[in-house]
Amino acid sequence: MATCSRAVWKVLAGCQKQLLSVNAPTSTAAPRNLPVRTFAAVKALKKDKKDTTDKEVKKKRVVVDDKDRHKPFGKTAWVPVDDVYIMRYYPRTLHSTADTIGMLKKFQVLDFTPSNQPVYVALRLDMKLEKKKKVDPFVSTVHLPHPFKTEINKVLVFTEDPNQARAAQQNGAAFAGGVELIQPILDDEISADFYVAVPEILSKLLPLKSKLRKKFPKNKRGTVSPNISKALELFKTGHEYMVESDCYISTQIATLDMPSEHICANLRTILTDVCSYRPANMGPFIERAIMTSQTSEAIWFSAEDVLPKATETNDQ
Repeated sequence: MATCSRAVWKVLAGCQKQLLSVNAPTSTAAPRNLPVRTFAAVKALKKDKKDTTDKEVKKKRVVVDDKDRHKPFGKTAWVPVDDVYIMRYYPRTLHSTADTIGMLKKFQVLDFTPSNQPVYVALRLDMKLEKKKKVDPFVSTVHLPHPFKTEINKVLVFTEDPNQARAAQQNGAAFAGGVELIQPILDDEISADFYVAVPEILSKLLPLKSKLRKKFPKNKRGTVSPNISKALELFKTGHEYMVESDCYISTQIATLDMPSEHICANLRTILTDVCSYRPANMGPFIERAIMTSQTSEAIWFSAEDVLPKATETNDQ
């Protein structure tokens, strides 16, 4: 009996081994033969950004000469035939100064706007020089032949000489004094349109530099001068304009109710003074000239028609 039971257990154990061997996953993957490298790998070359072979050839800007063409390049014709047309199909019309002023006066009558509204001029200057240099932005004050302001400008004079201060007030200065005026200016107790100083006191006015900013006395602006009386004559009734955003000038020149001859004379004075800052042996200084009133549209005009003929011949 014991022999039979041992035989049965052997048979069961053999069956169990057989079942386990059948269900178990068999690995049939062959051993991998990894390659052996007997040489050093070549280092990958980086592309040089400054390689001349990969440089893109910059296309030169082609300037088309439209003088001898029957129509401008990219446009339909030189002048539109009808009164109503699409502006982008034709070159912009440049009016003469007399026609521009007449159009502004006509717009005022048709629109029923105030007749004493200001007239502005906007200029774009060619400030480029050779070797990527530019003309420095400037500020200028001129005497207009026909002033449009009814009040004189308030001028403050810095001087420590009591005689100069007394003479400045007699000649029309709103304020005159020395360092005692610094604190009232910082406290906004007094203010002026122009601040004139003698050279001796300029170093003592540095606390006002951040307060006055562009109005701080400077030699280039003409507000630092030993001749106080001459500076007062200029700044009491002078008209100031400046170059903004590197190459733009926008300033008032007159009021629309003034005669056309007076508006043209004021415009000629400002344009002549602007062209005086043009470097020698350079081309035209004014690239674009626009005139407008407070309520009208902008009208492009030719600045060459306003400039005196004598200055044009001298520049040539």
